[in-house]
Amino acid sequence: MTSTVPASLIRTTEGSALQAVLLDMDGTLVDTEGFWWDVEVEVFADLGHRLDEAWRDVVVGGPMTRSAGYLIEVTGADVAVEELTVLLNDRFEKRIGRGVPLMPGASRLLAELSAHKVPTALVSASHRRIIDRVLDSVGRHHFALTVAGDEVTRTKPHPDPYLAAAAGFGADPWRCAVVEDTATGVAAAEAAGCRVVAVPSVAPIAPAPGRVVVPSLEQVDLAFLRGLVADD
Repeated sequence: MTSTVPASLIRTTEGSALQAVLLDMDGTLVDTEGFWWDVEVEVFADLGHRLDEAWRDVVVGGPMTRSAGYLIEVTGADVAVEELTVLLNDRFEKRIGRGVPLMPGASRLLAELSAHKVPTALVSASHRRIIDRVLDSVGRHHFALTVAGDEVTRTKPHPDPYLAAAAGFGADPWRCAVVEDTATGVAAAEAAGCRVVAVPSVAPIAPAPGRVVVPSLEQVDLAFLRGLVADD
């Protein structure tokens, strides 16, 4: 986890109950969920295996070790999880070196959060090496804190990444708004006790108590997030 602002300096504005905004990366801010699947297809093709499109929904949004382990199991590929993780990260890093497209509404939302000095964190299941490359495109100045999947004991769907982000801000998870695009990420945020807005990227996500589902990040702004975390 990296932080550029001490928790003691973090503050919210205009008396809002919202204490922090915690954003997922792949499929939420950047249009890279398809990149991950393409990379997985390519790497397994090199290993002599063809991936079934139906497996995509299983691995989307998951931690690298879980996704790698699942694909090894269903294909029977003769490769260790650790070796496969390196192959996937290497191929993905090369892929994003050609540019990372932002999701519609992402640039506007990040600019608004920065302008209002809302404590904002990037919370991803991707490894630190990948996050740092993506931040070059998204703008690391938008985030006071970032949490990578290889920096916590348990990553999504466990609550640890979001609990770590909230703790880094000295914030109550219940007063944190999370934006996620997959069921795995939503499960992690809800397990941490955060309020969640889901913007599904690949597989559908159903509305639920404490969770709002919208079709695009273009429907999400600061007023929307403050309303999500309004005083009870």
